[in-house]
Amino acid sequence: MNYRHAYHAGNFADVMKHGLLTLVVEHLKKKEKPFFLLDTHAGTGMTDLSGEEAQKTGEYMQGIARLLAAENPHPALAPYLDAVRALGGPENGNELTRYPGSPALMAHLARPDDRLAFCELHPEDAKTLRANFRRDARVKCHEMDGYTALKAMLPPQERRGAVLIDPPFEDRGEFTALARALAEAHRRFATGTFLLWYPVKDPSVSGAFLESLAAEGPPKTLALELHVMAADPARMTGCGLVVVNPPFALTQEGPDGKSTARSLLDWLAMTLPQGPGARAREEWLRE
Repeated sequence: MNYRHAYHAGNFADVMKHGLLTLVVEHLKKKEKPFFLLDTHAGTGMTDLSGEEAQKTGEYMQGIARLLAAENPHPALAPYLDAVRALGGPENGNELTRYPGSPALMAHLARPDDRLAFCELHPEDAKTLRANFRRDARVKCHEMDGYTALKAMLPPQERRGAVLIDPPFEDRGEFTALARALAEAHRRFATGTFLLWYPVKDPSVSGAFLESLAAEGPPKTLALELHVMAADPARMTGCGLVVVNPPFALTQEGPDGKSTARSLLDWLAMTLPQGPGARAREEWLRE
């Protein structure tokens, strides 16, 4: 495994994924009963934005940096931006020194009685991940394959929670593996909320993945996409998040007739474009 997320931390894909993830966790907190959070491909949990990897690509400048500079952020982004500012650097101002990944955001938002599990297969990143959460008794970090974790850790004893499946997409068969993993995980934990992140390069490839879920996936499956420019098979121009059992926090309809998720993604498409063709998409694959 060669993928290192530090090169891409805080980019438009992270903003989209983490903004929606935060809404899911906040929704779970509305009930007193503890919940379980699982991140199957966790990375290190925190990225130093002054480090060599982040500086080499500078992708965060087109993502979280632009978001923090926006004068009127979308209201649904408030809990995400509050968490990023709390974890990412100085309390005053928008100059981040670090970008919190999914594990850091989950741990920041979770309550004392909630339980969290983070998995990372890359040995060096797994070591850093464990060090970052060594003082948090709620968190268990595992150096293991994320797909294996789905079989080992589901269903959770809490019987409620959310699972983020965010593989690196290094292998050609990743979309197939992702669909297969979702089917098995949903059989084990049918009431859980699953969030599956995927890149959009060649729309026909990601489109085939969505078609397979529409035909054979779990019920209550929603596909959300953010495109920052027109499609280009040579690079990632967009990304998507498949949400199974999406909470009301995402699907609630606003005065404009749009769901919260769609309204948020439309705003991100207008705020974070990197070329012509920026847009958002929402589609119920199975209701």
